Amino acid sequence: MPGGDPITLVAEYAGLFAAAFVAATILPAQSELLLGAMLVAGRFDTSFLLAVATVGNVFGSVVNWVLGRFFAHHRDKPWFPASPPTMARAEAWFDRFGPGVLLLSWVPVIGDPLTVFAGVLRMRFTVFLLVVTLAKGGRYLSVAFVVMNWLV
Repeated sequence: MPGGDPITLVAEYAGLFAAAFVAATILPAQSELLLGAMLVAGRFDTSFLLAVATVGNVFGSVVNWVLGRFFAHHRDKPWFPASPPTMARAEAWFDRFGPGVLLLSWVPVIGDPLTVFAGVLRMRFTVFLLVVTLAKGGRYLSVAFVVMNWLV
């Protein structure tokens, strides 16, 4: 890591991790702008930034998957957040495209619910983790490429 106060650097990396984690949950948040700002600052190791953002975002998606698994047995209750038609559409997507549908897990608005649906539909965790990590890591790599080649 480039020089600087170690405690401050840890706090800044932790902030990126937290932003990426929250951005992957159903809570509204944005982590790409923070990653871009940290890349532009030039005080951080690019590879480490990408790793921290990716791990944080994947962990947030894992929370979604776990919540989906936990609430799966409530899917027929009136208070369940997804209506039966919405669940049927999600199941159709997963049936048609398989685990590859999770390559869209980085897309705003639809990505987070997809990770929850993966838990509800009992997707194997190892497959879920692999596909979501590829999708989330690819997104952050793309952000870094754009920032480093057009903004710096």
